[in-house]
Amino acid sequence: MSKDSITTVTPDELRLKRARGEKGQTDWARVQAMTDEDIDHATAGDPDWAEFQDIDWSKAVLVVPKPKRSISIRVDDEIIDFFKSTSKGYQTRINAVLRHYVRQQKRHKK
Repeated sequence: MSKDSITTVTPDELRLKRARGEKGQTDWARVQAMTDEDIDHATAGDPDWAEFQDIDWSKAVLVVPKPKRSISIRVDDEIIDFFKSTSKGYQTRINAVLRHYVRQQKRHKK
């Protein structure tokens, strides 16, 4: 698939498109009708899929992340500046650091 054919929209833009009655270009009936063999054939020559060819997906489990709760906390400017300087997604990285800390604390209590 060419990068030129990939379109990115925000959730708000998608809601507006749906409200106007616009539909995506994906042929979902064709996708749903595909067999495992069809999928294997379609991905075999895809360079973006090459590193995943040998993974056993038979025991894969869909994990839907729980929604995060919005809170207000006070954090030192130095901390915020550091995480913001590391690019987009700084709140996600702060959450990951806190999650790691919690896991470590739980391990030490066992």
